[in-house]
Amino acid sequence: MTEKEFELKRIEQEFSKCPVIPFCNVKSPEEIMIPMADGLSLRTILYRPDVEVSVPTIVVRTCYPKSDYIYRATALKYAKRGFAYIYQYCRGTGGSEGEWEPNVNERADGKQTIDWVCAQSWVKNAGYCGCSYLAMAGWSISDILPEKVKTLYLTHYGTFRHVSAYKDGLFRHDILTGWTMENAGYPIVADYLDSCRYRPHISVDKDLWGKEISWYREYITSTDADDPYWHKGVWQMLSEVPTKVKVPLFVGESWYDHHLGSAIKSWLSLPEETRRYSTFFIGAWDHGYNMRLEGKKYKDARNDDILRSFEWFYQILVEEKLPEGKVKMYLTGADTWISRKEFRDVNAHKKQMYLGKKHANGSYALKTEIESAEDRFDFTYDPEHPVMSHGAESLLYTKEGIGSLLQDSPGTRSDVVSCISGPLSEDMDIVGQIKMHLTVSTDGDDTAFVFKIMEMTEEGKSYNIRTGITTLGYRNGNKTRISYTPGEVVEIVIDSWDVAYRIKKGSRIRVDITSSDFPQYAIHSNYAGCWSKQKQSKIANQTVYFGGKHTSWLEIPLLSE
Repeated sequence: MTEKEFELKRIEQEFSKCPVIPFCNVKSPEEIMIPMADGLSLRTILYRPDVEVSVPTIVVRTCYPKSDYIYRATALKYAKRGFAYIYQYCRGTGGSEGEWEPNVNERADGKQTIDWVCAQSWVKNAGYCGCSYLAMAGWSISDILPEKVKTLYLTHYGTFRHVSAYKDGLFRHDILTGWTMENAGYPIVADYLDSCRYRPHISVDKDLWGKEISWYREYITSTDADDPYWHKGVWQMLSEVPTKVKVPLFVGESWYDHHLGSAIKSWLSLPEETRRYSTFFIGAWDHGYNMRLEGKKYKDARNDDILRSFEWFYQILVEEKLPEGKVKMYLTGADTWISRKEFRDVNAHKKQMYLGKKHANGSYALKTEIESAEDRFDFTYDPEHPVMSHGAESLLYTKEGIGSLLQDSPGTRSDVVSCISGPLSEDMDIVGQIKMHLTVSTDGDDTAFVFKIMEMTEEGKSYNIRTGITTLGYRNGNKTRISYTPGEVVEIVIDSWDVAYRIKKGSRIRVDITSSDFPQYAIHSNYAGCWSKQKQSKIANQTVYFGGKHTSWLEIPLLSE
C-alpha cells in the first residue's frame, strides 16, 4: 500500500465511525486567490455544502502541497456533513504568490485570510485546524481572531522556539538541521549526519549545502535563551500569544513528539479562564502519529485525531457547547488514559533513588539510601565517537530512533555507565518531570552530561522512558553561558520532558550516564563557547561522585492517588 493509499484509507476509516452521517451534497470545489496587504495573492481552495444557509467553517493554512490529496479528502468529508472547509497555501508554496520564507509571514497572511473568511455571508462561525507547521500558522493568529472564530484545534507544535531548538546550549539537530535540509527552498544533497558533525557548523550551509541560509545561521548562533533573536519578530510574537488567547483550544501532543517541551510551556502560559474550556491531550505516538512503543501492548493508545477533531468542532460550532477543560494523557506501560484538571501536580510525591556501589557485573547500584562512603566512577568522552540516539523524544529526521525502544545491554560501551536498582515490589506510575542530580567534574573547558532512564524487565530487556542532557556552561537552568574551571567539582541537575509511564512490578530501574546523544543533540566539543563556532573537539575525562557528602540521585515524580 502506498503512503497515499494508506492516508486515504485512514481518513475513510475514521469518518466511518463518525456519529454524524453525510447529509449534504457538495458544491464543486472552488479555487480563488485571496489578496494580501502587500498585493500578493494566496491560492485558496473551498469545499462547501450545497445548502442555502450559513454554515460552520473550518480553516487550514499549509505549506505542504504534497499533502493536497489529504486536504481534499478531509474537506469532502466535512462538506458532506454540513461544514465548509477552506485550506490555503502559505506564500511561495502550492501556487500561492511570493517567496517562501518559513514562519515570518503567517501572522499577517493568516489575519488577512481569517478576516476574509469571516466576512463571507455563508460563514456562520469558524474554527482553525492544523498540525505542526499548520498549527504554528494557527497559533500566529490565535490572539487576533474575528468574533466568528470560536476555537482552534492545534496539534504537535509549541510556541516557544528556543525550547524546541536548544537544551542547555546544545542544538537539537534532528529537528532543525533535518527540517532545514528538507525545506531550504532548493535541493540539498549532502549527507545528513555528515552535515550535523561538520565543524565549524556555522559554515555548513556554504561548505556542504551550496549557499548561505541566513535564517539557519541565526538558529545555530543564538544559543542563549536571552539572545535578541528569540525576543523579536515572529519568535517574540509566538512566545506572547498564549497569554492572550480567549477561545477554547484543543492542544494535541505526544510523549514522542519533538514539540512537546514547547507545547507544555504554551499550555501552561494560557490564561486560567481559557484552560477552563480547553483540552491538553497527550498520546504515545511520534510526530506523524505512528505508535513508537516496543515491547508493550497498546490496544487503547492508537491515535484517532481525524475523528477527534471533527467531534471537537461539531460540539463547539454546531451544538454551540463549551467543552469542559481537562488534561488527558496516555499512561505508557499501563495502556490506559488518565485525566486531571492540571498538567502538573505540585503536591505529587517524588521518589529518590541514589547512586551506589559497583556491582560485580560492572554496573552500579541504584538504591533508596545514600551510600555512606564517598565513591566515584570515571569514563572518557570522545566527541568523534558519540553515543547515537536510539530511544528518544526529540527526534524528527531520524524517525527510526524515536519512541520507547529496546536498548543495548549494560556494558556495551565504555563511555556509558549503567546504574541499576533491585526489582520493584509493586507497579510504579511515573507522571511528571524526571530529574537526575549529579555531582561531577571534567578536565575539559566545558562538557555535556546525559542521563537515560529505562525500565529493565524481568527478562533483562531495557526500554527507555526519558532522556535528559545538560552542559556545564548552562548548568542548573542558566539562560546564558557561565564559566567552568577544569577539575572543578559542581552539582548539576539534568531535567527531562514530562512523561506518564508505568514500570511494572518485578522490573528494575536502569539509568545510563554518558556525555552524548547524537543527533538528538549536537555533539559537545569539550571546548567552551558557542557550539556552532567550534573548529575542533578534544577528549574529556569525566567523573561522577556519589556517597558521603557527594549526593548523586534520581528524582521520580509519582502519580497521586
